[in-house]
Amino acid sequence: MAFAAARVQGVRVWSATEKTRLVFDLNTSAQYRIFTLTQPDRVVIDLANTHLKQPLSSNGFNSELLLGLRSTPKNNGILRIVLDLATAAHSKSFLLSPYKTYGYRLVVDLTQVNQKKPAKPIANLAQANRKEPPKKPDRSAVDLAQVTHKKSTKTAVNLTQAHHKEPQKKPAKIVVATAVKNTPRDVIIAIDPGHGGQDPGAIGPKKTREKDVVLAIAQKLAQLVALEPGMRPVMIRSGDYYVSLGDRIKKARQHKADLFISIHADAVTHPKARGASVYILSEKGASSTAARYLAEKENKSDLIGGVRLSSKDNQVAQVLLDLSQTSTRRSSLEVADNILTHLQEIGEIHNQNVQYAGFAVLKSPDIPSVLVETAFISNPHEEKKLNNQAQQLALATAMMEGIRRYFYSNPLPNTLLAQRRHIITLGDTLSGLAQQYNVSLNELRLANGIKDDRINQGDILLIP
Repeated sequence: MAFAAARVQGVRVWSATEKTRLVFDLNTSAQYRIFTLTQPDRVVIDLANTHLKQPLSSNGFNSELLLGLRSTPKNNGILRIVLDLATAAHSKSFLLSPYKTYGYRLVVDLTQVNQKKPAKPIANLAQANRKEPPKKPDRSAVDLAQVTHKKSTKTAVNLTQAHHKEPQKKPAKIVVATAVKNTPRDVIIAIDPGHGGQDPGAIGPKKTREKDVVLAIAQKLAQLVALEPGMRPVMIRSGDYYVSLGDRIKKARQHKADLFISIHADAVTHPKARGASVYILSEKGASSTAARYLAEKENKSDLIGGVRLSSKDNQVAQVLLDLSQTSTRRSSLEVADNILTHLQEIGEIHNQNVQYAGFAVLKSPDIPSVLVETAFISNPHEEKKLNNQAQQLALATAMMEGIRRYFYSNPLPNTLLAQRRHIITLGDTLSGLAQQYNVSLNELRLANGIKDDRINQGDILLIP
């Protein structure tokens, strides 16, 4: 059950002195992010799961700021629209829901920058109603605006309720450091929709198949991950076909996944059972897995980060594997706790604490792994909700926020997320921040492409 694709119907442009407004007409809701680039100056808009009704044309535009626009489809169904500019400009964007004769609209305002072009790229990712994790407020801002008719659920994800007027919140900015020799890698999230192909999974009272709804939720989660700077999704299955349990883990390891999340919909004989649950591997399951890996010496170097076990006795090997699995299990529990917290914010929870079980897809001692039972498909009310795209997206975004919180709280070495960030608050100065983080003022300027020392509240600086 695929997430309904959005379609760009056309674009309208209005111009004034030093300012240009573009309105992209859409047929339905859309998720997007927006950022600016220099050399040459341009604004880039990425719309998830979106395509063009017809090629966009800049003919007839009367704007001194906007030179033209172009578009190209990207991976994961993302449509990229590039606005070519005559000079540097600030961008501000918001979404509007249907009103009278107008449908959904993405509005982009461009305002000319009255200063010299910055020497480094500056990316502006509009952030709408995104709340910060209570433990780690200094995380990256990502625009993930979602138009919806329903009241926004309390998920810490960028789902904004569409309004007829521009939101009052000022978009945050990320000032992105230029690339260095050791380019930070993305965090890899392996997303596993349960069942598939000849295995339909559980079947609801109205004949809804688990394999279909969990694939739809997984696809939405993959879109959210793809739009998160520093993260990249890997779909264990992207269509209706069967993948064996062993091959699911194998594919995650082949892609060097940093997290494995398996998505399911529960079923029991009692039709009133309801709510979501989150599982990690039980102690019993972990112990039996470690024993199996000990018997497969050709795989052991992969499990313990390159330490060969062929020259070790079984007791030493068992200790090494126990250490590896203990660390993985600890990480799995933290991710699961975070996801459960955000699932509680959007709906009913079946189990208030993380559960432990011997699911085969969780038995990877080297990859933190969680399994989310999103709801009881055997419950008629929950079956109906699982078929609702808004609910599917709410579930996906709750998972995304749990994932995001974990990796920002526990940044992996040599990843983009490991770079320190500081959100500018009232009273901050560049010189004061340099002193606070024990870096030189020049290093701070270079890392963020800043030529003067002006910073704005809500900006996010990278700390070298």
